Amino acid sequence: MTPIVKVTNLDKYFGRLHVLKGISVEIQPREVVCLIGRSGSGKSTLLRCINFLEEPSHGIIEVDGVQVASGGKGQAHRQLVHDVRLKTGMVFQEFNLFPHMSVLENVIEGPVTVKGMDKAQAIQLGEKNLDSVGMLFKKDEYPNRLSGGQKQRVAIARALTMQPRVMLFDEPTSALDPELIGEVLNVMKKVAKDGMTMLVVTHEMGFAREVADRVLVMADGEIIEDSNPEDLFTHPKDPRTKALIDRYRTGEQ
Repeated sequence: MTPIVKVTNLDKYFGRLHVLKGISVEIQPREVVCLIGRSGSGKSTLLRCINFLEEPSHGIIEVDGVQVASGGKGQAHRQLVHDVRLKTGMVFQEFNLFPHMSVLENVIEGPVTVKGMDKAQAIQLGEKNLDSVGMLFKKDEYPNRLSGGQKQRVAIARALTMQPRVMLFDEPTSALDPELIGEVLNVMKKVAKDGMTMLVVTHEMGFAREVADRVLVMADGEIIEDSNPEDLFTHPKDPRTKALIDRYRTGEQ
């Protein structure tokens, strides 16, 4: 099977700081892959390089057949980056909703302005996705009237309305109060069950164990373990993975 995401020899520097060190990984269509690791291990940077929110220092990113090499210049490179971004939906820690727009306006803004979708079609699609995350009843509300969990569910609907081939989640529950985490994880489980390819940076070990097809463990800018959840959580091979899992079990981050 041809991978839908392929990262080859990816390096990322911030000044002299070497944040990602020769990362190579493939993700198959409909696969759910969770990325775990201590803060500062490079997880979020990897996600941001895949959709070029961060420009890779070295390496090749390929998403759904669109291949982009680092260091490109000019209009051709910018077009390839644009094409990759259209194929990747992104959900952030902070919800990044436009405060002056209603829920529905937030959800349809991207398809209308970026993809040129007919507004009536965008509304129909946006309402369908809001319904799928249980937020259609709030379509005319503004973000300041929503809880954190509701905002994140709207953010997921917004990303889905762009009709991406891959969804990237960057610690989507880390800014939420504990009682709101479950509602967002349940929506993510539904998105996974519907067949979306997902790459999820998370501290939620229960979610990773239940939903992921694979779990990648990062440390010091490298992938140190890549395994199915059962093997990884019961028989971690790298002592750093074991230490990480033990820390989560005792409630530390």
